[in-house]
Amino acid sequence: MNKKSILRVGLIQQANNCDIANNRSRLCEKMRRLASDGAQLIVNQELHDSLYFCQTESTDMCDLAVAIPSDVTETYSALAAELGVVIVTSLFERRAPGLYHNTAVVFESDGSVAGMYRKMHIPDDPAYYEKFYFTPGDLGFEPIDTSVGRLGVLVCWDQWYPEAARLMALRGAEILIYPTAIGWESTDTAEEKERQREAWTVVQRGHAVANGLPLVAVNRVGHEPDPSGATNGIQFWGSSFVAGPQGELLFRAPDSEETVAIVDIDMHRSEQVRRWWPFLRDRRIDAYRGLDRRYLV
Repeated sequence: MNKKSILRVGLIQQANNCDIANNRSRLCEKMRRLASDGAQLIVNQELHDSLYFCQTESTDMCDLAVAIPSDVTETYSALAAELGVVIVTSLFERRAPGLYHNTAVVFESDGSVAGMYRKMHIPDDPAYYEKFYFTPGDLGFEPIDTSVGRLGVLVCWDQWYPEAARLMALRGAEILIYPTAIGWESTDTAEEKERQREAWTVVQRGHAVANGLPLVAVNRVGHEPDPSGATNGIQFWGSSFVAGPQGELLFRAPDSEETVAIVDIDMHRSEQVRRWWPFLRDRRIDAYRGLDRRYLV
C-alpha cells in the first residue's frame, strides 16, 4: 500500500448532554487527541454541540442556532488551524430571523472555511421533527475541495437517497461523508431494531459500491430523553463506520459506547475499483428520464 495514497480519517462518536460547553469541550479534546495520533481529516456527528433537540417542536429550541460565521465557527476554525487538520462540523445554522438550516461546515487545515453543505432531505417523523426547524438546503450536491481531497459531505437523512450520493460522485467527490443522528425507538422489538440498523448500514455501503468511493458515516450514541415525555426518547445506535469503494467494512464502532478512532483509507483504490466495475461508464444516461419526477404512475 502506497503511504502517499493513505488518508488518515479520525471519527468521533460521542454521547451528548444538555451542557453545550461541555459537549464542545469534549469534542475539542478528542480532536486534539486524534490530530496528535496522525489524523488528517476529522469527522464529527450531526448537530454535535447539543442534544438532538428535534424530538419535540418548540420555538425555544431555535435559540440554539448559530450564525455562520460566529464565535462558534471561530472555535472550530482556530482548532483546525492549531492542529493542521481538516474538520467536518455539523451546526444548527441561523441564516436569518426564522430561517434555519442543518449545515455541515468544513474547515481547512489553515482554519479557513473550505465550504458548506445544507442538508437537503429533511425528515418529519415521531421524535425526528426536523421540518419544524430546518429549511431544506439550497446549495445543491456540491463537493467541497480541501487539502486532503474533494469531500462529498451530506447529512443523516440524505443517507437513504442514492441520488444524492450519485450527484456528489458525478461532480468529482473522492469520498462520501455523512454526519448522523439516528437511533432506536424503545418500543420496537430487538429484531426490528437490528433490521433498522442493518438497513442503514447496507444502504450506505451500497452508495460506496455504486459509486466506487470510500464512505464515512459518524453517528451519535447514548440515550437522550424526550423533553415532552411523549416517548421514551431515542437510544442512538452509534455503529459509526467506514466502508471502502467495494462496500467493504474497514471499521465499525460499537452501538453503545463512545468511540474515537482513526481509520486509514487508500484513496487510490477507487481508481482500480472503477476500472474493474465501470458503473459510471455503463450508465444509460439516455434512458433515465423520469428520475426528476415524484412518481411515474
